[in-house]
Amino acid sequence: MFMNFRRIHKCQCVQLLTTGLVLCVVMVCWEELDHHVVSHMRSYTYRYLVNSYDFLNSSFAITTNDQRRKSGANSVGELLNYPYLLNHPDKCGATSGHGMDDVLLLLFVKSSPENFERRQAIRDTWGNESFVWSEMRERVRVVFALGVHPDADQRSRVQSAMKQEDETYGDLIQQDFLDTFHNLTTKLIMQFHWGNKYCSQARFFMSADDDIFVHMPNLVKYLRQVLNSQSGAKDLWVGHVHKGAPPIRRKESKYHVPYDLYPWPSYPDYTAGAGYVVSGDVAAKIYQATLVLNSSMYIDDVFMGICAKAMGVSPQEHVFFSGEGKAPYHPCIYDHMITSHGHATDVRSLWREATNPAVYSHSRGFMGNLYCTAVKVVLLCLPYYHNTYSCMAAFT
Repeated sequence: MFMNFRRIHKCQCVQLLTTGLVLCVVMVCWEELDHHVVSHMRSYTYRYLVNSYDFLNSSFAITTNDQRRKSGANSVGELLNYPYLLNHPDKCGATSGHGMDDVLLLLFVKSSPENFERRQAIRDTWGNESFVWSEMRERVRVVFALGVHPDADQRSRVQSAMKQEDETYGDLIQQDFLDTFHNLTTKLIMQFHWGNKYCSQARFFMSADDDIFVHMPNLVKYLRQVLNSQSGAKDLWVGHVHKGAPPIRRKESKYHVPYDLYPWPSYPDYTAGAGYVVSGDVAAKIYQATLVLNSSMYIDDVFMGICAKAMGVSPQEHVFFSGEGKAPYHPCIYDHMITSHGHATDVRSLWREATNPAVYSHSRGFMGNLYCTAVKVVLLCLPYYHNTYSCMAAFT
């Protein structure tokens, strides 16, 4: 069809060119748009309009073949029967002279075999059990969850160093599976199974990465408040909540999940695996769920969400639990901080600053409170600190 361009007005030409340019950009950037926008819109629609997760009880149930593949000689319930290479069954006080019901928190730190320096930094700072007892009169038990080094050439050397480390500190819990990203769910199951068997009396259970910073005084204060609340330490699962998150379908992504593993457009709500806390009764429910649900979902925090949904447990948002990001460095932040992610090298310096008694002087009184609110608005309500504390934390 012949088109007389002279009859087209100048503004129409601009409109046509603009439309063509936009279509070209969409075509070139479609993968990124689908990942960051379209998939999230589809996921939110599914999560909050359809809102049906009945499939979890059937699609993720362990079949007879799964049980044969995973079960071992210990018991029917030990579906992932990896032997312990390093273990401390008396860590929570069975033979240590302490009572059996006086553990406030069992804290599992997910670590990799070669991360000796990270573990030592944690022992010297927020993971120091003696500090918690002397300063806050609470018993916290900190242990490190590990598999074996994935590199066969380095495995023997690293394992020998780990045994020496464990002889010194007595806090490594290791099973005989490869310590890789795709075995994080195996590591999560190990934590809940160990906690159920050896430390079921703990009031709370926490899982954290070894590059996380935990403001232990603030955490203990918060847990005491939970214990003294009307509901008590029941049905608690708290952290940085991901709501209606979509599976990542890009094959080059570390978090890629294929359709045959998870065909639905939305995950159940879950907390960021960097650090979250559950009450003792929820830890028992998650343990029970791991016995009957298929653990093929290798993203551990998503698998945690699947287990919790199957058991009728929902996560609760806490504005001072970090997601995948690092919290701003400022005394007004330290006053309420509970966790911050991404601290592989600065744990000691942050511990000194965050626990300095002078920190609390900044927010005292009306003017101090006003000052810190203004500071937190500037720090938290800007996109620079994405995925740490929400803007709502500025007014908490």
